[in-house]
Amino acid sequence: MRKMVLTCAISGAETTREHNPNLPITASELADAATEARDAGASILHLHVRDKAGNPTQDVEVFREAIEAIRAKTDIIIEVTTGGAVGMPLKERLQPLQLKPEMASLDCGTTNFGNDYIVNTLPMMRQAAKEMKKQGIRPTLECFDISHIDASKILIKEGLIEPPFHYGLVLGVPAGVNYDADTLAFFVNRLPTDSYWTVIAIGGKASLYANYGAIALNGYIRQGFEDNVYYSKGVLATSNAQLIERSANIARDGGFEIATPDEVRKLFKLKKP
Repeated sequence: MRKMVLTCAISGAETTREHNPNLPITASELADAATEARDAGASILHLHVRDKAGNPTQDVEVFREAIEAIRAKTDIIIEVTTGGAVGMPLKERLQPLQLKPEMASLDCGTTNFGNDYIVNTLPMMRQAAKEMKKQGIRPTLECFDISHIDASKILIKEGLIEPPFHYGLVLGVPAGVNYDADTLAFFVNRLPTDSYWTVIAIGGKASLYANYGAIALNGYIRQGFEDNVYYSKGVLATSNAQLIERSANIARDGGFEIATPDEVRKLFKLKKP
């Protein structure tokens, strides 16, 4: 059977408890949410953390506390963010790489982000890629625009990113590229040959439809409160695991077997901690 890789983005940097009161924030809550998501079928955890005031942070010690709590409870693969939050300089964003997680996100270009924007110049991308290569971390090449895919190919050509390549195709960000099936297919067709990819669709409707887009185009799925806090129109999800469970069921109905963390480690050639 074909394998479906499910990623859970359990908190993000912009989602708050005003959006969904079930948002996990503390290290203990993140560990519980990660374990529940793993049990529901997720093999990768996309991790953001918050400080004691609940604000997004890239502080190494806050990440360390969260990662240790998660690893004490589950074998899920941890992918730390280097996107951080709007306005963070690159040096701050790259701090969690010191902890040598198995994976990390690598933003492949500047993008609108609602009323703000996130800056990722080519030199910034090179710096992030070099640090990940040095630490033996597998990047997820996050692409919010078609030009970001072309920019990623520069990093590959320069030897800063080595195969296997894993992309995160981010669609539906306000003021960014919207999600629809044709757009997803267009992005997928521009990827390097034999790349793996995960669709990341923002908002309730797009996030649901993206499950079927990934299945149709033989890709992977990301769900979670970072991308969408609703289970259905006007109905808040009770947990990240609820969203992952639905995706797992859809994938199984589509003829996929749900990949385990160790299967993904082998597939992506990860360095297990």
